[in-house]
Amino acid sequence: MNLLGSRDELASMLGVPKEEIIRRLSEVSPEGEVRLVSESPTLEVIEDQVDLTKLPILTHFEKDGAPYITAGIVVSEYGDTINASIHRLMLAGKDKLAVRLVPPRHTYLLHKKAAEKSEPLPVAIVLGCDPTIIYATSTRVPVGKEFEYAAALRGAPVELFECANGVKVPHAEIVLEGYIDPVEKIDEGPFVDITGTYDVIRKEPVIHITRVIHRKDPIYHGILPAGPEHLLMMGVPYEPRIYRAVGEVTTVKNVVLTEGGCCYLHAVVQIEKQTEGDGKNAIMAAFAAHTSLKHVVIVDEDINIFDPNDVEFAIATRVKGDVDILIIPNVRGSSLDPRGAPDGTTTKVGIDATKVLIEKENFERAVIPEE
Repeated sequence: MNLLGSRDELASMLGVPKEEIIRRLSEVSPEGEVRLVSESPTLEVIEDQVDLTKLPILTHFEKDGAPYITAGIVVSEYGDTINASIHRLMLAGKDKLAVRLVPPRHTYLLHKKAAEKSEPLPVAIVLGCDPTIIYATSTRVPVGKEFEYAAALRGAPVELFECANGVKVPHAEIVLEGYIDPVEKIDEGPFVDITGTYDVIRKEPVIHITRVIHRKDPIYHGILPAGPEHLLMMGVPYEPRIYRAVGEVTTVKNVVLTEGGCCYLHAVVQIEKQTEGDGKNAIMAAFAAHTSLKHVVIVDEDINIFDPNDVEFAIATRVKGDVDILIIPNVRGSSLDPRGAPDGTTTKVGIDATKVLIEKENFERAVIPEE
């Protein structure tokens, strides 16, 4: 666990200070080099007799529906389309897993296309690989570009090798080869998701595992649901999207999805305010960029967005409730929000905690002189 358990570790991987993570991620295009190779250390051990119970698949919380694979990258191929993304995978037998597929994301769409033709969707589940690949497959890049994005992030090619079912995967500790059944679905859940609360039980597709390949003495990678690594990998990929969207309407300086907001539901956006209205424009742009976002606070350059006390100071001293708070009812929210309506809608709140430009002197923060 905790290959990428903090922003400091992510910053180290990217070779930038923590405050520069979002700028770096916003600059990277998914155009790195991917190479197909014939050999891999993952092929050191090949098991055709599948028994997933031999893996240390964990039950994390008392009400979990079953043990869960939580760090599995599901690589799928259908026609000319390839996708790689992290999905929670519930152990359902010695050779079966239930997979949570969220519409309208790419794996869901590929499975839907295959199922419409009554065809299985070939998949390979990758466990334990380069952290840049793990991060890249948790992002929202164009379909089929996850490995190119990883290569661009690491500044070196990503090597893929072909599994027995034709799916191409990176070198890893363990790979589970199989297919998603076009028809079969079973109860999946309960499972603790990003909010630290239990997600509901749903009927989800079944993956049949046909072969297991792994290194000798492989290391099993797991992610603690709602733990630091889960928060980081689920939340940070949305920050560049918000950064770019806000940058279209005003001068954006930085973005953070806060830990207290589950790195998913709450954001703080720092802008260089130039005209009145910039704050509210930034609010609307942030909500458009991340539809699961529930509350967003817009602050000035002098506020440290990584310090919750500084953000609260901005709200306390720069917000007039009837003017600076934007309430948007009955809009699409997150299925993971326990307070969301059954139809998926919620009420969103944007707070413009920026200074009033014509009254800037009223907001000057006192500084102790050096001498």
